[in-house]
Amino acid sequence: MDKKTVANELLLEDAAALMNEGREVSFTPLGSSMLPFIKGGIDSVRLKKMSEVKVGDILLVRLPGPRYVLHRLIRKEGSELTLMGDGNLAGVEKCSVGDVLGTVTAIVKKHRTVVPGKGRLWRVLKPFRRYILGIYRRIAL
Repeated sequence: MDKKTVANELLLEDAAALMNEGREVSFTPLGSSMLPFIKGGIDSVRLKKMSEVKVGDILLVRLPGPRYVLHRLIRKEGSELTLMGDGNLAGVEKCSVGDVLGTVTAIVKKHRTVVPGKGRLWRVLKPFRRYILGIYRRIAL
């Protein structure tokens, strides 16, 4: 089967419509902002619209622009959400619950499927991410 590249706006709007119908979708995200847990261009993710989002969930959200990010929810205050990529050292995105298109239910790796954790330990290790990611990029990539 040939791989095809589709513009984010088209792919993700169609994916959002399917998730709003209660269906699960999958795609291969690009970029390195979710390293080491999701390798952009290699791993794929399965997403579904959930009735509630929780701290630690990996969410696909639509930001102004439109711009789309697949990042982990690190703070929830009412309907206000703060997200950060696992591979990011700084920088967060702020959005509302209404901007969430779907929640990652599985990460499909080369030879296995992983149910994503909540990233509790990874969030605690935030002060050391620079070093951990530096080593990871030299060894694993």
